[in-house]
Amino acid sequence: MGCPIDIVVNKGAGSCLLTKPMRMKSIIEVASGIVETPITVKVRTGYFEGKNRIDSLISDIGSWGATAVTIHGRSRQQRYSKLADWDYIYQCAGKASDALQVLGNGDVFSYVDWNKHKADCPELSTCMIARGALIKPWIFTELKEQRHWDITSGERLNILKDFARFGLEHWGSDMKGVETTRHFLLEWLSYTCRYVPVGLLDIIPQRLNWRPPSYYGRDDLETLMASDSAADWIRISEMLLGKVPAGFTFAPKHKSNAYERPENG
Repeated sequence: MGCPIDIVVNKGAGSCLLTKPMRMKSIIEVASGIVETPITVKVRTGYFEGKNRIDSLISDIGSWGATAVTIHGRSRQQRYSKLADWDYIYQCAGKASDALQVLGNGDVFSYVDWNKHKADCPELSTCMIARGALIKPWIFTELKEQRHWDITSGERLNILKDFARFGLEHWGSDMKGVETTRHFLLEWLSYTCRYVPVGLLDIIPQRLNWRPPSYYGRDDLETLMASDSAADWIRISEMLLGKVPAGFTFAPKHKSNAYERPENG
């Protein structure tokens, strides 16, 4: 119940459900009544900016049959602009019953963020990782080992190699399988380019809302990985999947960042 995308919301789904608590109630009650698996709910703070409402529904969500709720600390109207409102997440967690687990979500990009939210609000069961894992999938290693990992470009390339291998195993290694794998790889690279290596940061850790500056990496591959040009993402894909077909172009599906210049160079 958290998706803010127009095509979903306009059908009465996603974040639109936050405006219809009785429909929320019906969905959660029916779902929890017909399956043995615990039902979890994902929400935003509310539909309209400045009109939060989950704090008034949090006790009901538990009584309707959900076992856990993840709260993204932004309204639907806010999309991904501005920082997540963790104070409001804490407020909701404090109002939840003991039987309902509350997870916080929004802008967690390091073990420092994770530790802070857990320390600030003992009522939180845990924190959810979202875009942070798209930009740096090794964030889970950092959480587990409680460290900032100054990962090398070679180590990052190995992660991309694994992704490409898994894609070919899943979709096949024929032309269609290769290009399907490439499509998903390119979408992912449109996120990974936002990572700034720890060894190049003036302030550690990097924050998720920072717009990465243009910089030269410590080697050519690291510089290439920092590019926000789709032409360079295509170059990286060719290192892993071979040359693209003639006339191939790519533009990222998501619009969470501004891509003002021509997408392919």
